[in-house]
Amino acid sequence: MIDWSGYLDLILQGALVTIKLTLMGSVLALIMAFLAGLGRLSRFFAVRALATAYIEFFRGTSIFVQLFWAYFVLPMLGFELTPLQAGVLALGLNVGAYAAEVVRGAVQSIGKEQYEACTALNLGRWQGMRHVILPQAFLVMLPTFGNNAIELLKATSVVSLISLADLTFQAQVVRAQTGNTLVPFAAILIIYFVLAMLISWGTRSLERRLSRGLDGVRV
Repeated sequence: MIDWSGYLDLILQGALVTIKLTLMGSVLALIMAFLAGLGRLSRFFAVRALATAYIEFFRGTSIFVQLFWAYFVLPMLGFELTPLQAGVLALGLNVGAYAAEVVRGAVQSIGKEQYEACTALNLGRWQGMRHVILPQAFLVMLPTFGNNAIELLKATSVVSLISLADLTFQAQVVRAQTGNTLVPFAAILIIYFVLAMLISWGTRSLERRLSRGLDGVRV
């Protein structure tokens, strides 16, 4: 008879690593999404070109390759990263590239009259963006941002390839030590699902809260 208590502790430790990766990766992805998304809308060609190059590169290459570059190639160039740092970097930059197009699309979806109102109120380009356009656009972005966060959560499993002890890595350890596949992989299946549902619930709650205050930012 297998004593599962110790093995389940391993899986819970892996869950903590996965949560940390998801949170840190999401923060980086959000920063890159706004930088690149707004960069695509810049009046300056160099900024637009740089933002476009970032988006197309990270959307057009594999997350596996990006992770291996972050962990194995960057140290050759003098940038030594821990497995956690490499995972956050690869996941954040990859998901941020997809989310950048969400930012760009949401900003462009705001009606022309809102921009005209900013001009009528003598607001500068960035003042209008900050106080009028982005509060409305953010509500449009939220549902897709929630999907992006869930995709990032599921993509954290790739870090097991660089021996970071996340959920998937620990499940493989338990499987190797017990010879049982069903229990560890059923456990992480449930944990991934619960975490995804928490992200969905949080996104919907934030969306409802912001929707109540939307009239206050309309001009």
